[in-house]
Amino acid sequence: MRRKFGISTRIAAGVLSVAVLGSLHLTAADAVTSPAARAEASYEALNKYFDAGQNLLLEEYPNTHENPYAYVWPYSQAAIAAENLAGIPGAGITASKEADRRIAAYEPYWNAGTTPKGYDSYVRPPLGQGGDKFYDDNEWIGLHLIQHYKRTGDRAALARAKEIFDLVVFGWDTDPAHPCAGGVYWTQAPWSQDRNTVSNGPGAELGAHLYLLTKNKSYLTWAQRMYEWTQDCMLAPNGLYWDHIDLAGTIEKTQWSYNQGVMLGAGVLLYKATGDRQYLNDAKSVANASLAFYGEDDRLWKQPTRFNSIWFKNLLILDSVAPDHRYKQTMQAYADRAWNEARDPATGLYHFVDGPVQLLEQAGIAQIEALLAWPRSKYGLLA
Repeated sequence: MRRKFGISTRIAAGVLSVAVLGSLHLTAADAVTSPAARAEASYEALNKYFDAGQNLLLEEYPNTHENPYAYVWPYSQAAIAAENLAGIPGAGITASKEADRRIAAYEPYWNAGTTPKGYDSYVRPPLGQGGDKFYDDNEWIGLHLIQHYKRTGDRAALARAKEIFDLVVFGWDTDPAHPCAGGVYWTQAPWSQDRNTVSNGPGAELGAHLYLLTKNKSYLTWAQRMYEWTQDCMLAPNGLYWDHIDLAGTIEKTQWSYNQGVMLGAGVLLYKATGDRQYLNDAKSVANASLAFYGEDDRLWKQPTRFNSIWFKNLLILDSVAPDHRYKQTMQAYADRAWNEARDPATGLYHFVDGPVQLLEQAGIAQIEALLAWPRSKYGLLA
């Protein structure tokens, strides 16, 4: 469902692979069932088959696109998988260095020549031709950088997250004549003027994180504004969130799992920022409604893994303040099914659908498996 741009640059790519498998000192017995071992194996398969040189990755394997590199959205999800692996207790220096390597490779996407600055959707010259900015793409990276900062104290990561939030605020709709006026647009691309749950929910999360870390009230004000717009315009009668609204007022009513995740996560963070229990009650309500909805008719399995990984992560963020065993149980059951039904044991790649394996899906399952190895005491570090 992601957009494609006509970039056909090809360059010779060297190979750089940093192995993290074995860094947790797992026993042979662990290697069969341990979430950490599964996460490492899945991530190692990602590194092996998706390597494109320049520390960058392929969009899919085998690659059928003209583009030699992945777009920033799938690349960011692989980088987050590395970050989640580095956060596993006992992961060690090798896993941490791999997470650092993945963060460093965001730079070819960074566009410092625009106001505000931000990440283009594709690598910029000399590796590629760049692309339109998507606000959600930038928000995922901003949240990744917050998690990295919490783990390492890297001030540069926090500073870049602040720059990204400036971009998100720039994307706010200021025309009062629009239906459901307000909200952050999905993209700067001229072919879309949609305002999405997924451009406002993670924006609210990023703003709330920045407020909690800096106590700058502007971050909280904007986070609340994004959250309230989504509550007013995207919340459906069944307690779940629709996808987006266009400038004609038409609502796209698909209820993707990641939309539920970002909004319940935003509720938790705003509760932590304000002490207002209504935000926490909202988060619990979305969690209950989404567990019920995706628990019927095999709906969760039919959702893309890249979306489920975001939903699961945010359920764990909720679990950090309001423990509920259902969240991790559902996540574990999903990971077990994926391991048994979608994974090719010969390669470690996950075939959720026919055709090439998508980087987004391989990264998503690696994220899920890594977080299953985190203890609840660390969920507060998630972003």
